[in-house]
Amino acid sequence: MTPNEWQESGNQLELSGHRIFYRDSGGSKPWLVLLHGFPTSSWDWAPLWDDLSERFRVVAPDFLGFGFSDRPVGYNYQVTEQAALTVQLLRSLGVTECHVMAHDYGDTVAQELLARQDDGTDSDRQIHSVCFLNGGIFPETHRPRLIQKLLLTPIGPLLGRLYTRRKFGKSFSAVFGARTQPSESELDDFWQIVSGNGGQQVLHRLMRYIPERLANRSRWVGAVTQATIPLRVICGIDDPVSGAHMLVRYRELVPNPDIVELSGIGHYPQTEATQAVLNAFLHFHDNILAEDAHAESP
Repeated sequence: MTPNEWQESGNQLELSGHRIFYRDSGGSKPWLVLLHGFPTSSWDWAPLWDDLSERFRVVAPDFLGFGFSDRPVGYNYQVTEQAALTVQLLRSLGVTECHVMAHDYGDTVAQELLARQDDGTDSDRQIHSVCFLNGGIFPETHRPRLIQKLLLTPIGPLLGRLYTRRKFGKSFSAVFGARTQPSESELDDFWQIVSGNGGQQVLHRLMRYIPERLANRSRWVGAVTQATIPLRVICGIDDPVSGAHMLVRYRELVPNPDIVELSGIGHYPQTEATQAVLNAFLHFHDNILAEDAHAESP
């Protein structure tokens, strides 16, 4: 499915004065919320969409500033607001309980959602499980690319406007596995997502999630290390940003870690190893169902 086809089959909802794009598979199955990463959009989940929709009612928003949602220039983008907008979207759809699968930037949004659940901020909704894909769960293990570091500097606004498809292709491809590189056509599609709708003008402001992770480390890491719901990490271990080195820290801090390692896979496992991610995710949920059935048996 192309980005244009993805957009045409989606919806928009005005939340807090901003138009937020989302896709909803419909139906009456258990809710699954998909949270995408930086710098892309909900379109990242297209390879998994049909299979996931067979078992779940799937909803996937584009965060504010990303993809087909509004991208206000000069805006102070914050992960905490992305979480609040996600809650507003779920409330508007009538979601009272759900599962979550998240990637990269979306991992951090999921951590804030867990923290809100723990402190009672979002008491009208229950998250039953979270599956993390590659992401900066721990700010101390996150290794941003050079372009991300530069976007945080005073030259960030200029750099974003001068960012080209060629430069993007080189930087973006570097986070994929050596044998799972995106094609030129795929890079064109990703670039359409990143640059469209004035995307280059807000790239430097979206990067503020990196210092925000540091400022909120205790809250967001604590939401994972103290979680009482099932968690799983599905990780492409060749990812230079949040790969094998992130898993070392995860094993150090998270009790009874549930980890699936994907050898030879980089930062975008849902694209690079779609079937392996699907299998690992569904296995995770089969285990949850089995444990629930066992707990309910006399």
